[in-house]
Amino acid sequence: ACVFYGPSSSTPTTPNVAQPDTVRVVVVKGPNALTWYNSYKSSPQVHAQSVTGYGDQAFSDGYASLSVLKGGSYLRVAVAPAGTPPSLSAEEQLASAILAKL
Repeated sequence: ACVFYGPSSSTPTTPNVAQPDTVRVVVVKGPNALTWYNSYKSSPQVHAQSVTGYGDQAFSDGYASLSVLKGGSYLRVAVAPAGTPPSLSAEEQLASAILAKL
C-alpha cells in the first residue's frame, strides 16, 4: 500500500486514517487477493455498489474508493481531493492505468 500526501494534507499524517489531499493505492497479488477483496467489501463501514468495466469484479465503497479484482490481483484506489467532494472519476483513471500493468 502507498499513501501520497498533497501539499495541503493535514499533519501529522497517519496512513491508516483517510484525510483530504491524499491518494491511497493498495495492490494485493496472489492467493490472498480474493480474501482481501471480500473482506473489505463485507466490512460494516462499506456500502458496496457494483461497478462494471474494471477487471473481473469491482465495487465502489459508497464514498470515494474503487476496489477491483482482476485475476489474482486486488486493487483499491482512493482519492481524497482537497477542498472538493470526492468522486470516482479520479479513482477510475488511476485504476485503468494500474490495471493495464497487472
